[in-house]
This record gives sequence, C-alpha cells and structure tokens, in this order.
Amino acid sequence: MPRQPTIALALLALSAAGAASAQTAEPGGADIVVLGQGLPLPPGTPAYGSVVIDRERLRNSASGLLENVLGDVAGFQQFRRSDSRSANPSAQGATLRALGGNASSRTLMLLDGVPLADPFFGYIPFNALVPDRLSVVRITRGGGSGAFGAGAVAGTIELASADRNDLPFFSAAGFYGSKDSSQLSASLSPNVGKGFVSLSGRWDRSDGFLTTPGLQRVAATVPAAYDSWSTNLRAVAPLSSSVELQARISVFRDNRTLRFRGADSSSEGQDASIRLISRGPWQVDALAYVQARDFSNVVISSAPPFRKSLDQRSTPSTGIGGKIELRPPVGADHVLRLGADTRLANGTMLEDAYNANLPTNPLTVRRRARGEQTTLGVFAEDDWTIGNLVLTGGVRGDRWSIDNGITQSISPSGVVTATSNFADRNGWEFSGRGGALFHVTDHLALRAAAYTGFRLPTLNELYRGFMVFPVMTRANPNLNPEKLKGFEAGADLALGDAIKVGITGFYNRLDNAIANVTIGTNLRERQNVKAVVAQGLELSADGHLGAFALSASYAYSHNKVKAPGLTFDGFVPAQSPRHAASATLSWSPKDGPSLATTLRYVSKQYEDDLQTDALRGAVTMDGVARLPVGHGFTLIGRAENIFDKKVMTRNAAGSIDYGTPRIFWIGFRYEG
Repeated sequence: MPRQPTIALALLALSAAGAASAQTAEPGGADIVVLGQGLPLPPGTPAYGSVVIDRERLRNSASGLLENVLGDVAGFQQFRRSDSRSANPSAQGATLRALGGNASSRTLMLLDGVPLADPFFGYIPFNALVPDRLSVVRITRGGGSGAFGAGAVAGTIELASADRNDLPFFSAAGFYGSKDSSQLSASLSPNVGKGFVSLSGRWDRSDGFLTTPGLQRVAATVPAAYDSWSTNLRAVAPLSSSVELQARISVFRDNRTLRFRGADSSSEGQDASIRLISRGPWQVDALAYVQARDFSNVVISSAPPFRKSLDQRSTPSTGIGGKIELRPPVGADHVLRLGADTRLANGTMLEDAYNANLPTNPLTVRRRARGEQTTLGVFAEDDWTIGNLVLTGGVRGDRWSIDNGITQSISPSGVVTATSNFADRNGWEFSGRGGALFHVTDHLALRAAAYTGFRLPTLNELYRGFMVFPVMTRANPNLNPEKLKGFEAGADLALGDAIKVGITGFYNRLDNAIANVTIGTNLRERQNVKAVVAQGLELSADGHLGAFALSASYAYSHNKVKAPGLTFDGFVPAQSPRHAASATLSWSPKDGPSLATTLRYVSKQYEDDLQTDALRGAVTMDGVARLPVGHGFTLIGRAENIFDKKVMTRNAAGSIDYGTPRIFWIGFRYEG
C-alpha cells in the first residue's frame, strides 16, 4: 500500500502547524481563539437550499454513526439501506434526490474542503467519520459546486471539524449494546501556543446480527460481525491575526463479515491534509491532501460446501489533490471567488478466482486491473447583494483524462493468458450554476437556482466487476461521464424564532447515467443509459416550544429512466424510493435529563433495473435518553429500531438480507 506520500505530507503538515503555534505563543499575550474553520459562506449560499445538521444532533443519535444522522435529511441515501456495520464498504456511495442505481457516490462529500470518496471505488469511508469530531454538516441537494465540482451531480455534503469552542480538554465515551457490541471513544484537545491540537480515537466492534431470514439460513450462515477503529490528529495554529494553518492525519481500518463464514471484507486508509486560511482583505483558502487506501473482499460460494470462489485480495489506491481559492476585495456588495483545483487518482485491483466445486478449492485464474484518472478545474463565482436581493452565479471548466487502463488474466503458474489495454481518453467539461435569493421580509425568503455538473466513471466502474449472489455485474471500460442539468425553486419561512419551514420543488436530468443493466440471466453490466429524470418536492421544518423541539424532513421524488428501445424505459431507477421522511422530537430541559425519538420512513424501491425484485417500505423508530449525573458525566441510553422492524436491504431473486434489528445501548459520556 502506497503509504509514503501520506506519511511525508502528514509530517510536513504537523511540523508546520507546530512551528507556527510555537512562534505565536508569546508569554503573557492575550489568548486568541482559533476556530479551525474555513472561510465564511458567501451570501448567495441559501439560494441553493442547504440543510444544516448541528453538533448537538450529530453527537446524540441512537447508533452513533454518521450515515444514520445524515438520514435526517430526506433524500439522502446510500446504494443499499445497510449502514457501515452490515454493508459491503464498496456499496457505501452517497447520493441525494433518489438518483441512485449504482454504488458510487453521485454526491460530493467534503471534510474541511477535502473530498472523501475512495480514489478507486468512489464510496465514502463512513466508519472513519466520527460525529463527535464534527461541528456541523451542510447538505445541498442540488448539483454543482465551486471547488471540486467534478463530482457534485447530486449535491454536496460539507463536513466541518469541531473547532476550539466545541472541544473540551478531554472527553471520553463508552457504550455496550446488544449482540455483545461495544463503542469506545476518547479525545484530548489541549491548547498549544495560540492554537490547539486534537487527538481522538474510536473503536467499534460486535458479534453482529443475522442478516439472513430464518428459512434461508444454511450451515455457513453467520452474523454480520464487525471490528473497526479510527484515529484522527488535527492541529490548528495562527500565523497572524488573520492567517491560520490547519493540518490533519487520519488512519482507519474496518473489518466485516457478511452473510457467510469466511466472507470477510476489510478497508483501510491513511489520509493527510494541510490547509491555509487567510481572512484578511484578500481572503485565501488553499489546501493539499493525499489519500492512501486499500480494500479486500472474499466471496464464498452460496452452495454447499460453501467454499471460497473469489478473493479480491487487494485494491491499493492513491488520491492526491488540492485547491486554491482567492476572494479579492471587490466591494461590500460582491463576494468574488476565483480558484483552481485538481484531483489525481490511481488504483490497482488484484483478485484470485477459485473452483469452489472441487474439494481442493484450487486457484483457477488471477486477475489484475488498474487505471488512472485526473481532473483539473478552474472556477469563478460571484455573489452580488442588491438590497434585499442576492444574485449568485458561477462557471467552471474541467480538463479530465482516463489513462493507462489495463486488465489481465494470469494462470495459476504465473503466465499471462489475456491482456486488454484501453485507449487513453480525455476531454473538457464546462458547467455552471446560478441562483437568486430574495428576502421578501425578515421572515420570508424566496429562492431559485439552476445548475449543471458532471461525474467521471470511477476506476471501479470501468475495470472491476463484482458479484452479489446470484447476480454478476461486469465492469465497462467504455463508460462516458455523467452530465446533470437541473433547476429548483423554493421558499423559507420563519415564524419568529420558534418555527422555520422550507419547501423546494426541483427538476434534475442526469444524462449518460451509469446503471447496472441486466443483459442476461443473473448477469448485469455497467452501462450509460440515455438519462435518469428526477422531479419532486422537498419539505423541511424545525420548531421549538420551551424544552420541546421538532425537526422534520420529507422528500418526494418522481423518477424514471429514459432508455428508448430497452425493456426498462420509463421504469423507476434501481434503489430509488419515491417517498422518504424523517422526524425527530426531543425534550431537553436546561441542565436536566433529556429524551429524543426519531421516526423514519422509506417507501418501496426496486433492487434491479427491470423492477422484478422489490424492497418493501419500512418505518423505524430510534430513541436516546440522557441523564447528567455531575462532574462532567452523563449516563446515556440508546435504542435502535425499537419495534424490531424487518428492513429489507437486498432482494436478489428472493435471496434476502435484512438491516439492523432492535439494538439497545447503555453507556456514558465524560467531558472535562
């Protein structure tokens, strides 16, 4: 695994941050609060209808998993309904507005401005994203973005790390749950000079739960056990009163067993980034990052004697990138953003196929595939405030390339039996977005926006096939980029400080949408279909009355595939529900016990493009109770899926998996 670039950048970043902090630590000087955040949001940001999840909600979910908290925003989904305890990691792509259909992320997900998607697969390493480490999450469900806009065809999810004001000097939490599950975390965040350093870690493990229905269990059926850990080191230091340096190292590993004994998967990564923020007259946001990732997966045959049929033994990949954004002083009425960004990804797949029908389980063929991708983009965006009206607009151009694609088959003796070299490809994509925000009164704002965007096929989609029994899905090295165009309009109403309501109507069209297309019995291939069209309505509401608070979200998506001449023309895209809703009701008296319950609903969706395998709709309820006991300690009880509903996560010709059952947790949190 290519760890050297990560280690080098990590050491450079932390050394620079430590040196800067030491230089500004003047004895007897006044303390400077270093927030460790990015530049302020431009005034036109609300034109795109963002939804915010605050730190209080992030830290108090029933599961303690970020992907489940993101479910508060109706329309957010992964490829499958499973979370990071019982899903294959490579299926955890994030998307919005029910534009699903494959496992790659159609939503650009950023942490402190750094893209998070795996360089090879495009999935999000949710197990490495601990909610306690975050201060806020902003979700924009429309397409298009300024920096790193090459992947934002279904919106953007921006994560901001916890800042100095969020972090106590020391915190720890421990939970024990059903299925012999445990969740342990701790962080240490001392001031260093006029900055701070935060070191945190978390470990999750469980014997797991059975995903397979009782009548389908066989001798090899085992619970979905998991064991994962992550550590994070972040340093923030001021170089002057307006310039700040931020550095991060993150290391994680995740091990899971899915459905059959021996069907083990693992993912790991080492990420590092360094970021310079200047809040002076010329505002600057500059960052560089490197990611080193790996993934492995063992497939067990679904028929007796349940032997290994495929060992995807390693998928090392590297992502390197950066951006620079400048905001020159152009007057109080304008916020002008000029910048450039780049991302480079390369990866190699190494897998071995075995004959599971023979007692010796012999190796039959080794397969290898690799490729590289590069995007280089420039962008310009301006927000113009004219009294109660804010106009925003931006354009970007991206030069992309897909290079050095190759697949090989190698005999057990080491002889190359087949080689396919794929032609290098490149091109330009131009995209833009614009919007208007009009404050009718102090309590009512109207907004409208239009946008375009694009996404390159991932190296996984181009070169790596996969199998989820009994269906085999082939890769396709000839896939073209997806292209989105859309528009939306909405309104935000505030009834005093107690109630806020938002409504958005939207139309999105994703041309060249990459889908898993059925081409034979139990055989699919990734293909570009003409388009996926999504139109619908999104509602949100937040209200407070004394100690009570209610937050709710609903999304309706009328989606269909345009594929003239094909069987599924006019069908609903795979893995795309029509309705999704979430509501959280909490009771939180000041300095006392608190209670919260979350109700979620997702309607029926289809497993496949031909709508032959349906996943039933499901309603689940979670709950959290907290009791402060003094001296920084809080006792916490959590309950997931309180009524133990069967949430269908997979249905392949009647072969079914279920998601998380009822799980109770008891634990504590300490801050001091």
